[in-house]
Amino acid sequence: MKLKEHRYIRHSLFVLLGVLLYASMVTNVIPETLSISPGTMADQDIRSPITVEDREETEQKRQEAAESVESVYTIETRYAQNRVDKINEIFLFTRQIIKSQNERLEEVTTTEEVISDEETEDEIVQDEEANVEPFTEEEIVDKLRELMSTRTSQELSDETLIALLTADEEQLEMSQQATTNTIYEIMDDRVRMDEVDEAREQAERRVGISFADQGLHDAMVELVRFGVTANYLYNQEATEEARQLAIDSVEPVIIREGQLLVAEGQLVTSEVYHQLSLAGLLDDHTNLFPYIGLAMLVLVMTAMVGYFLSDAKTSLRTNNTHLLMYVLIFSLTLVVMKVVSFTHLIDLAGISLIAPIAMGTMLMTVLLHPRVALFSSMILAITASIIFNNETANVVNYTHGMYVFFSGVGSTFFLSQSHRMARILQAGLFVAGLNALVIMAILMLRNAQFSLLEAGLSVAFAGAAGILAAILTIGLIPFFEAGFGILSTMKLIELSSPNHPLLRKILLEAPGTYHHSVIVANLAEAGCESVGANGLLARVGSYYHDLGKTRRPHFFIENQMKIDNPHDKISPQLSKTIITAHPYDGAAMLREHRMPKEIIDIAEQHHGTTLLKYFYHKAKQDSENGVTEEEFRYPGPRAQTKESAIVGIADSVEAAVRSMTKPTPEKIESLVSKIIADRLEDGQFNECDLTLKELNTVAKSICETLQGTFHSRIEYPEEVTEKNVDKEKVKKHG
Repeated sequence: MKLKEHRYIRHSLFVLLGVLLYASMVTNVIPETLSISPGTMADQDIRSPITVEDREETEQKRQEAAESVESVYTIETRYAQNRVDKINEIFLFTRQIIKSQNERLEEVTTTEEVISDEETEDEIVQDEEANVEPFTEEEIVDKLRELMSTRTSQELSDETLIALLTADEEQLEMSQQATTNTIYEIMDDRVRMDEVDEAREQAERRVGISFADQGLHDAMVELVRFGVTANYLYNQEATEEARQLAIDSVEPVIIREGQLLVAEGQLVTSEVYHQLSLAGLLDDHTNLFPYIGLAMLVLVMTAMVGYFLSDAKTSLRTNNTHLLMYVLIFSLTLVVMKVVSFTHLIDLAGISLIAPIAMGTMLMTVLLHPRVALFSSMILAITASIIFNNETANVVNYTHGMYVFFSGVGSTFFLSQSHRMARILQAGLFVAGLNALVIMAILMLRNAQFSLLEAGLSVAFAGAAGILAAILTIGLIPFFEAGFGILSTMKLIELSSPNHPLLRKILLEAPGTYHHSVIVANLAEAGCESVGANGLLARVGSYYHDLGKTRRPHFFIENQMKIDNPHDKISPQLSKTIITAHPYDGAAMLREHRMPKEIIDIAEQHHGTTLLKYFYHKAKQDSENGVTEEEFRYPGPRAQTKESAIVGIADSVEAAVRSMTKPTPEKIESLVSKIIADRLEDGQFNECDLTLKELNTVAKSICETLQGTFHSRIEYPEEVTEKNVDKEKVKKHG
């Protein structure tokens, strides 16, 4: 495998690119550390390089906010009803016991009356054994307690229950109403836990019935004291919710990027020291995260570059030489950025904007491909935003990132249509204006105070960067072209000049060949552009493809003006040797003049291994022993590129059409199709990547161009008259 296509070399170049990217940015991500301790004076203004949260301070503020929230108490209105329900329940059970006692007393009375009238002495004795005595006072109290809940039973005294049980219905009704009304009135307002005794005393004063006896009154007092309870209680859920809202309302304590932590001459307190530690400004530990983060970023960028260059349809996909040149251009741009980044030490506004970073994208556009330059401008913008971070407290300087991106993209778009020297200078002026516009836009977007002097200096440096980029591009292009053998568009345009020594040689020594080459150039350029090949390369290659004919110009029919054909006097074998030598003679002459390899390849490959049919058939007629086709074929090689193949087609087509007496569009189309079909069947396209569809497109393009070249002309009357007069003069002087 050739070195220029070796995959390990390719991988090594990408690794080299990654190493260079990392090395150019690593010094800009090294955390700044200070040797400082609490209680000392700061010898400079210290600002935070990052935005970070002070979690300890935030947590403390949240705790203070939670503690400042008072406990939430709520009035439980249902408590009053519950207590009244219990009081009503006591009176209900009391009535049930009283009713039961009264029924039993009636039963006992009835039984005594019957016994006195009818029963004998023996029967009386038996009935007394079976008779049910009325409930005693203790029994009815116990029965009432059994009906009540345990808690209620425990809180009420026997005296209260006896007073209720011995009261009549009217007294019970009035006592119940007075008791429940008093409980409602007292618990209608809030009653805190520490206010329960006071509320009960108030209820005790309110309750009372003028006609009630002392025992019932005491019972009512005990009932209201039992009924009144706290209804203004601590609400844990609401309290926790309020405290959580207070915690959530506390904003995190943030140390902002660029925030002044301590001013020069100010005492470094423990709080300031803590903030310096959070900002990573103390040398008490080594932080590896910036290095790891930069490595990850470089890995992503290098992988993206590798994927793009391997997928894009450019020479960098397979040619390691071009890839090496790309790495060098990229590296040179990195060096320029790194050197200019140190200008921040000069106290001059906007001086770092003078970096001619557009030089890199201009060189890539001219020497490689606009798509490569456009993609690289994004990578350079990311890199510049880190390299020029000295002007900001953050690790990324977005101003320079945007500035470099627009500068690179603008230069690429402007140069993508033309690569002439004047165009590069125009691109420099265009980039200068674009840079100035972008910088003014960024200054206004930042909404910061800036003086007219600062704005003027920034615009001036930005404009100078565009002009300087164009100057450096023009100066570096020849070095890259010579060092890597790059055939740039500008170089092709230079080689196409009629004043080039080799083209003048063809014009003076083989004028017919020169005219033939110009027509072939028109055909080849049109054919190449129709299939996306390099039309300019095909045109320039066509100019030089028959340079070898200048060694023996009269042996080629286009140069045989008013002379006999020399081939009529020599053998077909010698004619074959002379004719087949011209591609290789031309290639040798081109090498002597250090012409680009692509031009040499076209000159050497445009005939491939085609057969010299005329001399082959002539030799077969003259020879008795017979000849083989191999003896009358060009040695090759066959066309290796689309450009070489299409130049070969155009060369054959032009010669064939020129020999036609009355070319018509139909004849031309048929001839072109036959020539391409013959070459295809002969295997002349086997080593290039032309497809059948592309060959058909090339044929159509060549036919359209030929129809414009060999159009039929109208013979005007004046011309006819002049020609007749000239003929008469020839006859008279003949």
